[in-house]
Amino acid sequence: MRVARRIDDSTGRTALAAWRSGDRSRTTVATAVRWTLQHLAHVAPGGSVEVRVPPWGVSQCIAGPRHTRGTPPNVVETDAESWLSLVGGELSWDDAVTAGRIAASGQRADLSSVLPLR
Repeated sequence: MRVARRIDDSTGRTALAAWRSGDRSRTTVATAVRWTLQHLAHVAPGGSVEVRVPPWGVSQCIAGPRHTRGTPPNVVETDAESWLSLVGGELSWDDAVTAGRIAASGQRADLSSVLPLR
């Protein structure tokens, strides 16, 4: 089993700031996405919603029934650009859903209460 390495907050904040400044390098995007997913799991702990930002990362969050096998009942999937825009508040949850920038399924798959991340 692969164990994810924790990204320290300083590195994560630096990557997110660089992305906001226009740096779209592979390393910057990967670090910013992985750190924000890690931060989401800290802010909204739990295992009832799986958030996917392929190919960069996945995280489980939101309190409730924990998913352990097969396809999770509550899934949010989006691209890195949309995810980082949601995290930073440049894109609202409702606008992203309406525009089809997020695929969200399941009763708990609405992250509007925890986004943007602070």
